[in-house]
Amino acid sequence: MEDRKKHILNTLIKEHIKTGAPVGSSALVEKYKLDISPATVRNEMAELENEEFIIQPHTSAGRIPTEKAYRNYVMELKEKKLPEDEVKALAGYLKKGTEEAFKQAAKELARVSGNAIIWAHDRRNLYYTGISNLLTQPEFARSDLIYDISRIVDQLEEIIYRTFDRVAPAPEILIGSRNPFSGLCTSIQFRYKRKDRVGMVAMLAPMRMDYEKAAALMKFIHGKLTVK
Repeated sequence: MEDRKKHILNTLIKEHIKTGAPVGSSALVEKYKLDISPATVRNEMAELENEEFIIQPHTSAGRIPTEKAYRNYVMELKEKKLPEDEVKALAGYLKKGTEEAFKQAAKELARVSGNAIIWAHDRRNLYYTGISNLLTQPEFARSDLIYDISRIVDQLEEIIYRTFDRVAPAPEILIGSRNPFSGLCTSIQFRYKRKDRVGMVAMLAPMRMDYEKAAALMKFIHGKLTVK
């Protein structure tokens, strides 16, 4: 992809992640002070739409990224430094190493990420928290989509049982159709071994996830859980 088109796409993705709203060419130029005209941005966005990186959800609305766009975006994620207070709180829970401490870590992880967290020990011992974070996202405001999210909860045990052995040992970002929990969402997940127990952690969010922060959080958790 040409540099200018890639910059426009990545800027559009970042703006949509922040607002949850469709993004127009004029707003993109003004807010991010792009050194090109709105007409040029519109032409580039038309090409991006033809290439299925963005879509127009409503007539006369701006554009939003597609699953293809997000997959392209995460290939070049930059490392994000986490706030010291978040790191300290999570490290404190994980250091204890008890199941109850892991539940507290999951709650804290859901709080600082704004996403849902699923934590499974030995496949069947399942804990989840932060589902309300999903239900309050603008993507799921429609009643039929709320039903789809509720169905995820109902099927969690089945999904974990079916996929547990295939979860990667390092954090993996699974977007839309590649996400075992729901094609409407993104998950970042990994499997770990700690002493004589095997577990997995998954973060579940809309595709409009703050990928840089979410990936940094999961990398931190993974590092603490897999330390020798």
